[in-house]
Amino acid sequence: MNIQACLRHRLFWPCATLLLLCLINFAFNPNFFDIEIKNGALYGSVIDILNRAAPVMLVALGMTLVIATRGIDVSVGATVAISGAVVAVMIGGTLAIQDGVQTYVANYPMPLAMLVAVLVALLCGLWNGALVSGVGMQPIIATLILMVAGRGVAQLITEGQIVTIYYEPFFFIGNGFLFGIPFSLYIVAAVLGLLLVLTQKTALGLFIQAVGLNPTSARFSGISARALVLWVYGFCGVTAGIAGLIVTSNVKSADGNNAGLGMELDAILAVALGGTSLDGGRFSLMGTVIGALIIQTLTYAIYSLGVPPEVNLVVKAVVVFTVCLIQSEKFRSMMFTSKQRVEDKS
Repeated sequence: MNIQACLRHRLFWPCATLLLLCLINFAFNPNFFDIEIKNGALYGSVIDILNRAAPVMLVALGMTLVIATRGIDVSVGATVAISGAVVAVMIGGTLAIQDGVQTYVANYPMPLAMLVAVLVALLCGLWNGALVSGVGMQPIIATLILMVAGRGVAQLITEGQIVTIYYEPFFFIGNGFLFGIPFSLYIVAAVLGLLLVLTQKTALGLFIQAVGLNPTSARFSGISARALVLWVYGFCGVTAGIAGLIVTSNVKSADGNNAGLGMELDAILAVALGGTSLDGGRFSLMGTVIGALIIQTLTYAIYSLGVPPEVNLVVKAVVVFTVCLIQSEKFRSMMFTSKQRVEDKS
């Protein structure tokens, strides 16, 4: 009975998939789980996967709430680009002489630049939310508008150029270590912790599920569905904006054309792999984090195994498709029923 309950737990299959991918990596790379300390920081394949998965985890956490309300946001990649463009232009880096030493000085204070970038991302999310909850557009159409226009906005901000950042303190966000652990993971932990408290210790989680399951009933129950959807999209914009800061800090530049490209697809896949229902209602924040790690671990395995670039996306799609089938209760019950029929006939 305990085994059956374990198999039915929403996190069982995501965890099993992640473990299987790690074991595959270990089979081809015996040093996969090795972790060493260099200059007080942890290094290794596992640490690298965690660090590189941080932006996707952030975007996917915001996407989880959106999908839980029966929505979708395909503009998060463009929001990442806009956030990165804003912070890069505001920080930049001007060469100056201080105490006889050449150093780069930020155009604007770094905290101000980061705050403005996240606020712009919030406005992007609220724009999507207003179109969905206020105007009544279909989520895919409403966010597709910003997905297309957002790239143009990011390129207008950077004037079509790759803006390089020379201000060294900003690099700590995406490349720094705190107590030996990548700083980006602390950001993910803070956002995840906040969401867990809000959705499990308050009524917010129930409100989101109610709106996702039946918006009409939720409205008649006194829940302001429109306001909830508006701010859920706004929060999704904020998580994308923070991810944009990490991505921009990591590469030390902003590219309005390529930053965050395809991240919306990885985020949606992470949510689906984590066990969140794409029909709305039921959602799992921890499952989303595991789903993002599955995607990054799979990407690491593909490149480390030397899979040709022209087929790696196909391999990735096949693996994700297989995992989604395994996670489907209807598919498992159908397969079990077919197996029983074959055994009964024999």
